[in-house]
Amino acid sequence: MISISLAAEAGYAVPPLWRILTKAGYFIGLSGAIGATVTYAASIRPALRAPENDRGDVGVIRRRTAGYLAWAGVVLLVAGYFQLAGRVARAGKGMPFGEALAPGLIWDFLRAPAAKGAWIAQGTIYLVQNLVLVLASAVLISLFLPRARRRLDALALTALPLTLAVTLVAAVPATKPKDADKWLDLVFSQTHIVSGVVWAGGLTLLATLAGARGRLSQDAGALWADVWGRFAFVALTCVGAVFTSGLWLSWKHVGSVSQLWTTTYGLFLLVKILLVLGMVTAGGVNQFWLMPRIARARRDDATSSLLRLTLGHFPKVVWGEVALGIAVLAIVPFLGGSARSEAGSPSVVSSGSVFAMGAVLVLALAASLYITVRTSDALARRTAPAVS
Repeated sequence: MISISLAAEAGYAVPPLWRILTKAGYFIGLSGAIGATVTYAASIRPALRAPENDRGDVGVIRRRTAGYLAWAGVVLLVAGYFQLAGRVARAGKGMPFGEALAPGLIWDFLRAPAAKGAWIAQGTIYLVQNLVLVLASAVLISLFLPRARRRLDALALTALPLTLAVTLVAAVPATKPKDADKWLDLVFSQTHIVSGVVWAGGLTLLATLAGARGRLSQDAGALWADVWGRFAFVALTCVGAVFTSGLWLSWKHVGSVSQLWTTTYGLFLLVKILLVLGMVTAGGVNQFWLMPRIARARRDDATSSLLRLTLGHFPKVVWGEVALGIAVLAIVPFLGGSARSEAGSPSVVSSGSVFAMGAVLVLALAASLYITVRTSDALARRTAPAVS
């Protein structure tokens, strides 16, 4: 592995500990808030509204979801404050992170005038972002109150666009991007962030909720089969978005395959890629092995097998995905700079041939995801036993 001294010579600077913790914490906060609200809206809420599900089971899942979302609001609020202090510490000539935590310095940073040529002050953008963050956190934190929990649907659906706006507002450029590539960088970066936190955050929420097995009835397997089935579509969509945006970002920052192991940035990116592939592999186990068995157990009305699969086997694999997802978030703070700049490679500009190649790769990815779904459905229709 390249030593830190060599990395420094090549233009890579290892981020300070406070930067690692604040950035990783910020993305954990986004995962908890965005991932949980999107997953509740797309996967949990529709399953809970099905009339055939036991009302007691529905009540347990709703209470645990409300508690999870409330704590997600707390984490988002705290992580957002430290992230903002980190921005202050890096602004201008920089300052110690401990000093940047002072509210007065943060307020001065947010009120700083716009730079020459900017259409809006960067501090104003962060001010709006953090106002939205506080509002989103307040909506989620209100779910600690018993009266608010009775309005879980309304509050979760209100928090969803607010949590998404936290990252989207922060990406608004203070100056007009110079060319189309800069616009694409913004779009693909936000696509990468949102799809990644929905994927990781959704897995964490569902794995946590599955811990309520002891409080659920023997018929809860059907409810959870519906939840896992709906989230499978969400996860596949996120995988497609992560890979599509990741291809663009990797092409912009890595000049050749060899730079993945000859530059510090490339090494961290390679580790991240391997971790993501591990998550995809674990998801493949669910999609090709567990989901077909869940479908057959549900079709055969095998209550005990269905409960064992949905709340026994499935969450174990999901917890493995969660661990890998946390590791990915821990790598993110180290992805500063570019392998191209470290290796002295020239920057690149998109062209018609690049877009054509990208379109081919995206279509191939879409086809592979479609084949994944069709194969899983075909396996579910087989007459093999529900549990092997």
